[in-house]
Amino acid sequence: MTKGETSEVTSIFVHTDPQRVPVHIHIGPDHEEKHFGGAKIVRDVVVGMSDGLTVPFALAAGLSALQNSAIIVTAGLAELAAGGISMGLGGYLAGRTEIQHYDAEKEREYFEVQNCPKEEEEEIYEVFEPYGVSREALQPLVEKLKLEPEKWVDFMMKFELGLERPDANRSWESALTIGGSYIVGGLIPLLPYVFIKHDTSFALGVSCGVTLLALAVFGFGKAKFTGISRPWLSALETTFTGATAAAAAFLAAHGANHLTGAHTS
Repeated sequence: MTKGETSEVTSIFVHTDPQRVPVHIHIGPDHEEKHFGGAKIVRDVVVGMSDGLTVPFALAAGLSALQNSAIIVTAGLAELAAGGISMGLGGYLAGRTEIQHYDAEKEREYFEVQNCPKEEEEEIYEVFEPYGVSREALQPLVEKLKLEPEKWVDFMMKFELGLERPDANRSWESALTIGGSYIVGGLIPLLPYVFIKHDTSFALGVSCGVTLLALAVFGFGKAKFTGISRPWLSALETTFTGATAAAAAFLAAHGANHLTGAHTS
């Protein structure tokens, strides 16, 4: 550093919860890295919202042949309640399973560190082997980890198995996010039948339009929120995928309705 120059201490702001808002890392006055840290929450929203936009739409579209908005709305709301609870329960059980899997693997690592230390030591070298780090350079790290079994186990969990301790609240967060997203998404295709009560065919057309629009906005917003480039491509992909699923579900519901009508006649 020459005389007259000033140095700025590197500052790093890291949120310890990987499910929260983007992490900001400041390195020097002109460099700032932004990393998105809410992938799990976004995944839950995608799962809930995409199902919510397609399944109730298909149900309402299939029932539109009855020309009775009251039945369509009632059945749709009942499906939303049942689907939201079911999706939320699935998210909760998935979160619990993730925690239980981590705990089981950590218990196994403790056993291996205590009973097979030589093999576990060799696995440390294997972790860094693809990066070209020599055994001599790793020796101080290995010796340090051997003195602290707790850190040794944590190291093996993260770098050998690729596992990190899930948040204890992850199960409930996942349940509420998936279930809530499903209900919000499911209300969108049902609203036209609420406001257009006397013409279910027109309501079906409006429902198709607002559902496609919601899928496009959802895909675009998802891309912008996560920092993915070309959000319009994400919007088109989400719209196409959701429309395909909704069309398949509609055809199945329409076919079942036709068969039932033919049977009852």
